[in-house]
Amino acid sequence: MSIRVLVADDQALVRDGIVTVLSLTEGIDVVGEAATGEEAVEIALRERPAVVLMDLRMPDLDGAEATRRLTGSAPEIAVVVLTTFADDASIGRALRAGASGYLTKDAGRAEIVAALRAAADGGTPLDTRIAGRVVAGLPHEHPGTLHERFPQLTAREAEVLGLVVAGRTNPEIARELFLGVSTVKSHVNAVFAKLGVTDRRAAIAAAGEDRDG
Repeated sequence: MSIRVLVADDQALVRDGIVTVLSLTEGIDVVGEAATGEEAVEIALRERPAVVLMDLRMPDLDGAEATRRLTGSAPEIAVVVLTTFADDASIGRALRAGASGYLTKDAGRAEIVAALRAAADGGTPLDTRIAGRVVAGLPHEHPGTLHERFPQLTAREAEVLGLVVAGRTNPEIARELFLGVSTVKSHVNAVFAKLGVTDRRAAIAAAGEDRDG
């Protein structure tokens, strides 16, 4: 099944280039494009893509606020930010708004496509050059440490939580832990229930809040 994608960027030349590349990629179906944040939210709520590829700096409504409105109204739609800005403030604002992933515009075609696929599968794809800075602010710890911090989780659930925080998708977790994907999904759902959250972004945020507090 093709991944339905909406491309939002205020620069027509950049947007056209991204749309052209993605349209020629097997398994990607571009269902719309937007030049402003307002358009991105409107079109996404109408077309219901799996992923929105979102620029940050746009007129009318910037990408972070558009992301916040979109994920608040349609949490099943993943947002991957694609921007020229890689400063901590921009990264943090986008992720706090609910973005599933963050790439810079010098990312290659393969990296962008991989990020879209990971986000559609529930992952949190990050540019490799900024991932370390983001993960440094999150509880990326040994499973035993996570189990101590979250005693309500079983040892296996703590291990799964650590991999969720690291941005792994369910199939990736399954391969890493030698489990079935359905088993991983059950563990992830159990983690969500015990942390009182409903999705990966909220689980990561809850883990960060726990450590900070």
